[in-house]
Formats: sequence, structure tokens, C-alpha cells
Amino acid sequence: MHPNEQPTAMTGEQEQMRRVEQKARIERDFTYHAPKGDQQERYVKLRENAKFLAHLIVELTPASREQSLALTHLENAIFYANASIARNE
Repeated sequence: MHPNEQPTAMTGEQEQMRRVEQKARIERDFTYHAPKGDQQERYVKLRENAKFLAHLIVELTPASREQSLALTHLENAIFYANASIARNE
């Protein structure tokens, strides 16, 4: 959108569709998803590899804010990778 452009208002139908999509997302995101099929093995594989990388980060980098952030972002990456499996299969 151009800086001088005003956002266009949603129609009633668009607003209703947005609310339906938001409700579906809330249901998906805040519902427990029991592992099925090979999901559990994939969760373990992701966690094991992240743990390996976390040890590598601690071993090869000095204790610092950046190291802490690297570990936090790795933890977030695994969280979202697992959530992707749980929520979308």
C-alpha cells in the first residue's frame, strides 16, 4: 500500500470470513493434537538434532547474550517445527 493510501474497509462478508478463519485457527492452535503415525519419531528426531546443535553452539561460542539468543531461537524453531507437524497433518 502506498503511504498516502487509506486502507479500504472490509465488507460485511469479508469481515465474517475473517472471523470464521480466526476461529478455525484458534481451535487448531489451542487444541491438543495427539501424535499419530510416525509423528512421535519425527518429533524425537527434530529434538535430538536440535540438542546436538545446542551443545555445539555452547561448545563453540562464548557465553553471551548472542549465545543465549541463538539457543532461544533454536528452541523456538523446534517448537514451530513440531507445531507444524501437529497442527497440519
